[in-house]
Amino acid sequence: MADSVSFKNINKIAIPAIIAGIAEPLISLTDIAVIGNVGKNSVEALAAAGIVGSFLSAIIWIVAQTKTAISAIVSQHLGANRLHAVKTLIPQAIAFNFLFSLAIYGVTAFFARAIFSAYNAEGLILQYSEDYYQIRALGYPLTLVTFAIFGIFRGLQNTLWAMKCSLTGAAVNVALDYLLVYGIDGLIPPMHLKGAAYASLAAQATMLVMAFWFFFKKTPFHLKLSFNINPRMKGLLLMAANLFVRTAALNFAIYLANAYATDYGKNYIAAQSILMNIWLFFSFFIDGYANAGNAIGGKLLGAMDYRNLWELSKKISKYAVLIAIILMALCALFYNQIGLLFNKEATVLALFSSVFWMVLIMQPVNAIAFMFDGIFKGLGEAKYLRNVLLVATFLGFTPALLISDYFGLKLYGIWIAFFVWMLIRSSTLVVYFRRKYLHKEV
Repeated sequence: MADSVSFKNINKIAIPAIIAGIAEPLISLTDIAVIGNVGKNSVEALAAAGIVGSFLSAIIWIVAQTKTAISAIVSQHLGANRLHAVKTLIPQAIAFNFLFSLAIYGVTAFFARAIFSAYNAEGLILQYSEDYYQIRALGYPLTLVTFAIFGIFRGLQNTLWAMKCSLTGAAVNVALDYLLVYGIDGLIPPMHLKGAAYASLAAQATMLVMAFWFFFKKTPFHLKLSFNINPRMKGLLLMAANLFVRTAALNFAIYLANAYATDYGKNYIAAQSILMNIWLFFSFFIDGYANAGNAIGGKLLGAMDYRNLWELSKKISKYAVLIAIILMALCALFYNQIGLLFNKEATVLALFSSVFWMVLIMQPVNAIAFMFDGIFKGLGEAKYLRNVLLVATFLGFTPALLISDYFGLKLYGIWIAFFVWMLIRSSTLVVYFRRKYLHKEV
């Protein structure tokens, strides 16, 4: 098992996971960059894309936690040489994701106007949000089934297949964004915000088709459903339920931030949309090493190799912090140019530039939190992760945001609250891991 925590093996999983991970937010960033420069009503369209993007991320992150649960179970059984025990679980888990996604679509599409009104959207922003969401929501089944399959790949210690799917999907999205948003004279009429939504839908369909190809050609699993429920299904759903609650708390923080930014005015939510999507982009980038921690950690736990589990935590934390510092340096170098990629409004750019430095300085703290998130998921420690997020959100983020709002800090206050949030997450996970696993490594 020593090879599992070698630099080569960690990066064999982490680097494709980074590329696959950044392909997801790249789709949203492309939408925002294209929409934010569309011309007439670009600020309203940008605000709507940011609000809908946050809500979509919230829903997908919550219900896609079965991906993490599947990955943990597959990797633990791989480490214990018992993959045969989960062969009937896989199609059942995929079917669960599909049926659940249909239910989510039916409920949220019907209440779309009420949902985005709760984000303080009104007028043209509310109308754009509803129109954009009605199309993007059709992608729930595509995305959630794809994520379930990606979880299987990760559990098998392979993130390369997911990377290929995600890169292809991102390329499809970028190409169709320009074609459908701006149109082609005499061939394709400009569809503006709706065009971006259709481009995202096509990208999601592309990724699903490719994921199925790798699933059938490269894995030992199948899609034949057994009506005898696999005994591990209960554990998977329990783990997923704890992660649902955890991710709901996480997204409550993001919702609250966007609701306050929207209330401050359209320029504030436009700037917040850019900041939030860059933060998410960084998160997915750094999260590649968390994926390695998830996959390898589960395998080491299955083999009861605690010495290498401890080594894994040290190595991936070091690599992730280094990545975070590199990202900070690159963004500092092009600080004033980055905002121009997404919008040309002087007020929006001024708000963005005044706060962007806060997003940058918190990246090393984020890296530590994400690393231990990934390891804990691989170890099946979903209950503890749930409790940490509840504490961080309701005893850290929310009070910090309310106090900051009271003193009129606006966007500064939102990102102060996020910094407090991440400090609580990273410190509690490090302390708990040391207490539980350090003594076992000898």
